[in-house]
Amino acid sequence: MIFNPPEKIYISSANVDMRKSIDGLSSIVGQKFQLDMFSDAMFVFHNRHCDKIKILYWDGDGFCLLYKRIEREKFHFTRHISDDVYSITKEELSWLMHGLRVEEIKRYEALKSEVSTV
Repeated sequence: MIFNPPEKIYISSANVDMRKSIDGLSSIVGQKFQLDMFSDAMFVFHNRHCDKIKILYWDGDGFCLLYKRIEREKFHFTRHISDDVYSITKEELSWLMHGLRVEEIKRYEALKSEVSTV
């Protein structure tokens, strides 16, 4: 199976109990976030220690649940988010999944583009 993430990727800003599975997480998507759990979107949840994430998505005929535990680091989520859920890009999800800090990469990309225009 070749996986291609959907265009919309949402991250929960609150910690989630990692014992929750498809039913519990889809309930959060529908009730708390007021989003359509059957849409072409991924929903990313993390635990309190930010060393585990679960990703829920609908692939057209069923729910998929991805789980990752990072061994030596933490996942670095964007700080100071006031909403219950926020959106990121596919690239940012990839960086996040590898334990990189999205905010630092964005600063680096901005600096790199400034230098290239000089």
